[in-house]
Amino acid sequence: MENQWLTLLIYFGVFIGIFYVFIIMPRKKQEKQHNNFLDEMKRGMKVVTIGGIRGEVVRVKDDTVILKVSDNNEIEFIKKAIAHEVKDD
Repeated sequence: MENQWLTLLIYFGVFIGIFYVFIIMPRKKQEKQHNNFLDEMKRGMKVVTIGGIRGEVVRVKDDTVILKVSDNNEIEFIKKAIAHEVKDD
């Protein structure tokens, strides 16, 4: 009876380890890279928001970013709403 509990505990531990390695670690790495990108954001970068709005960074404040989306329109976003930089090909 004790052997069954020990085996179940070992399987559970292995499952938790695999879950951590394949799910949690990559997500933490991706979140760290995104935070570094947000910290290094500067004027002139072309970015896309999580809502799909494309624009050019005009100003970066402490926790907000102002994007120029057309000639006469600027929109202010929270930094976390910026998804990624647009690479010109």
